[in-house]
Amino acid sequence: MRQTWRWFGPRDLVSIDDVRQAGAVGVVSALHHVPTGAVWTPDEIARRQAEIGTMKDGTPSTLTWDVVESLPVSEDIKKQKGDWRAHLDAYRDSLRHLAAAGIEVICYNFMPVLDWTRTDLAWKRPSGATCMRFDLTDFAAFDLFILARPGATDDYEEALQAAAEARFRAMSDADRDQLAGNVVFGLPGAAERFTLEDVRAHLGEYSGISEDRLRGHMIDFLSEIVPLAEELGLRLCCHPDDPPVPLLGLPRIMSTEAHYAAVMRAVDSPANGITLCSGSLGARADNDLPGMMDRLGDRVHFLHLRNVTRETGAVFGSFHEAEHLGGDTDMVALVEAALREEARRRASGRADWSIPFRPDHGQDILDDLGRRAQPGYPSIGRLKGLAELRGIIAALEPRIAV
Repeated sequence: MRQTWRWFGPRDLVSIDDVRQAGAVGVVSALHHVPTGAVWTPDEIARRQAEIGTMKDGTPSTLTWDVVESLPVSEDIKKQKGDWRAHLDAYRDSLRHLAAAGIEVICYNFMPVLDWTRTDLAWKRPSGATCMRFDLTDFAAFDLFILARPGATDDYEEALQAAAEARFRAMSDADRDQLAGNVVFGLPGAAERFTLEDVRAHLGEYSGISEDRLRGHMIDFLSEIVPLAEELGLRLCCHPDDPPVPLLGLPRIMSTEAHYAAVMRAVDSPANGITLCSGSLGARADNDLPGMMDRLGDRVHFLHLRNVTRETGAVFGSFHEAEHLGGDTDMVALVEAALREEARRRASGRADWSIPFRPDHGQDILDDLGRRAQPGYPSIGRLKGLAELRGIIAALEPRIAV
């Protein structure tokens, strides 16, 4: 399993020197400053590779850009409106340029409007650490009373609506602004930042798009780009919905094993693959992560290893980011399943037998608490997670056989 680390570019408060000292061998990055729908040019790709390859003193870092996360899919493509065909052409050009630069693994997602969604970006734990959290009551308060989305009452049971109203009335104006900012924070480092009016406008454009229709648009997208990706030797891998349930009345189509299996069947190519994120999928109690790795592992091209603690017994409810070995996902069983898949690939002669993974998210601990890096991406918290994952791999790897 190839150890990688997410880096958001020169503005990231966690430096390439830090990544090198953490012991990662590869970097996961993206051109966040390039607007969605535009072409990633060879010059911009080469510049990012050079940044990854150089430490502060100018010496080589020995790190390589192993995974793109993410080459974003535009809202126009997801809705098949506006400039979506031009954006498809730009996406194909970007794939060609990435392949020419030697980068083979491309992560993307098909979540409408918002990327990952949390209600608290620094929830304090009893240890003094902080983490990201999704509180269902707070989210309902945002949806019902801050965004004031038409039809939102249809999506929440009466008891939750009452709790959300009480929560909203107890908030100060500053609390309400903070909650709204947290919910629409989206992808850290992205070129766009949504206002509430932006969100409302996008939601309006999705009003006639059902789950089946959005899935059809995704299959159309993949049918357009996967043949080229296969020709170029690229491995595309879709990140799951985060959280893995419908939000704001929007359809979610990559939340369960059945969702993934359907899309893999519809565009049946080794270039059409999966980013298996144990935190995103683990927020649903009915997702079996080790089982998914066993059953769909031949199409898993990238792993996000993180853990969440579900705060209720429901299939979906409030949750928070846990320590890597401390949440509800059996991380040891998941890593063991990934190692079994690698053994199968080696035995069959696959060149891509080593699956890149990164310690995804992490709690802010120690000096992280004063550094204020990207929410979810502290240096020491992720280093702790990577060390724990290394320990699991070191213990299990000698025992794995096909």
